[in-house]
Amino acid sequence: MRAGFRVSPNGEDAAMTVMQIGAEPQPGARKLNLLATSSGEEMIRRCRRTAMLLPELADALAVQKADEPGRLFDITDFAGEDRELIAQTLGEGEVAGVAALANGITAQMQEAVMAGLWRIRFTDAEGRRIADYVEVASIPAAVRRARSVLPASISHGPAPPGAMNIMPVLSEIGDRISRYRDGDPGYVINFSLFPMSPEDMAFLQETLGAGPVQLTSRGYGTCRIVATGTRNVWSVQMYNAMDTIILDTLEICGIPSVAIAAEEDFRDSEARLREIEEAYFK
Repeated sequence: MRAGFRVSPNGEDAAMTVMQIGAEPQPGARKLNLLATSSGEEMIRRCRRTAMLLPELADALAVQKADEPGRLFDITDFAGEDRELIAQTLGEGEVAGVAALANGITAQMQEAVMAGLWRIRFTDAEGRRIADYVEVASIPAAVRRARSVLPASISHGPAPPGAMNIMPVLSEIGDRISRYRDGDPGYVINFSLFPMSPEDMAFLQETLGAGPVQLTSRGYGTCRIVATGTRNVWSVQMYNAMDTIILDTLEICGIPSVAIAAEEDFRDSEARLREIEEAYFK
């Protein structure tokens, strides 16, 4: 991740951004087509562990609360065919991302088409698979774990030559960080509403640092959510169809709400998963 300008396809400078997301997961539109085929029926008959897992997931969705820790289901030792069937059944939803953890471990996350239901894969520093899970949660625990080790304060030197508004912005960020408590409403600083020079933005990124979490939500347009190196400070950017930034913000919060499953999502996802189970697995 780096600071600077995003350049739009027509060559004009887009809005400046604090953090830019690098290589990112590309959620697809995986359907349930396989389950309705004869080969899918054969796979379902062979993969009984998957058939047994689905009602457990539905039961967990039925009782999950948005503000409570989630529940992990370990599928690491499931056969490859079972894991593929799980992937086909859950599909790929709006949110995907990665979180860098300790000792070179990376968590790769993909929300299912049922919000609040996630597939999580942990890999080591060489990219080798360590573990696979399905998680019922508002956001994967790996995201919370990655942000929890970040410093909760900022320090910086004098403003660089060419700076315009960086010092009052840093003062505001520092004040909001010091007052933030888990569960408080998020506070948004919108860079579309006041001028920031390239020197301002470079100094801001240098001060905040690069963080361990990158998320992409593709619900209504593309939203990229990137953790800075400062706890509870996130870059949240909305893009249009031309991949040009149309809203560039910093959000001081635990985790931006655009990436989090809401209470009603769990109930809707439970109902949808039970419908899939009834239609294809019984």
